[in-house]
Amino acid sequence: MGVIRVVAVMAMTTILAACGNASDPVAAHKASVEAWSADRIARLTAPNGWLSLVGLHWLQEGEQSVGSAGGNDVLLAAGPNQLGKVVVAGKQATFVPADGLQFTAYGKPGSGSVALVADSQGEPTVIGFANGSASLVLIERGGRLALRVRDANAVTRTGFKGIARYPVDIGWRLDARFEPHEPGKTLPIASVINTLDDMANPGAVVFEKDGRTFRLEAVDEGDGRLFLIFADRSNGRETYGAGRFLYAAPADANGHTVVDFNESYNPPCAMNAFSTCPLPPPENRLDLLVNAGELKYEGLSH
Repeated sequence: MGVIRVVAVMAMTTILAACGNASDPVAAHKASVEAWSADRIARLTAPNGWLSLVGLHWLQEGEQSVGSAGGNDVLLAAGPNQLGKVVVAGKQATFVPADGLQFTAYGKPGSGSVALVADSQGEPTVIGFANGSASLVLIERGGRLALRVRDANAVTRTGFKGIARYPVDIGWRLDARFEPHEPGKTLPIASVINTLDDMANPGAVVFEKDGRTFRLEAVDEGDGRLFLIFADRSNGRETYGAGRFLYAAPADANGHTVVDFNESYNPPCAMNAFSTCPLPPPENRLDLLVNAGELKYEGLSH
């Protein structure tokens, strides 16, 4: 049974367990968190998940050759010796395949040049190659364009050994209130690649723990959920040094939401060197030891 199928079975098992334990809130909560974790690992280990990243290549204006053979302007870790060329003109990029290359674009057999849609412009164009095991997309960060390359056979994926977590503790499932900001407010968010981008900052979540009040500024990635990029006193010792991620549901009509630190997790940059992860803003550095959620990733080194 494959890894993804096993995870799916685990997720269904824990969901059913949660239903069976509805009268026991602690058991129901644990089952819910286990189901969330199983789904998280399934997405992480998918052929196009974060563990499959093998390259991040910044592009220059003009034409650049792409392939796995030495001498290419963009040297790929997977794929044919000559994949083709990428031509950049301002914020636009076009993929020009090498003669005879078999590839896919938008999931269908490709033919001729393909205008690449960057992730900043919507759903990015996926160029598949190497018999479908590898792919590239165009991303934009800090006003610059880059190729993000994935390979389903990457050792970071095939050698994945799981991620340890703190024991599930319902005491870290915290009621919170949402304090909205004025519409249009943004928050500057730095990244591991030294960019600084203004992200939509709809408000902050405020919660209490151990008799103290804390707040986390939320950013909105476009789906309405409250994305919390935070640091705490566990970082660097038990958890990833640069902080962790957590999502909270949009506030209800009464301004209420839940912050469940059991579902805090490692950013992709904890597992490979080809991510562009955002970093916690100064406002989100908690003077609190959050011993819940995912621990430091101890898998394969970058």
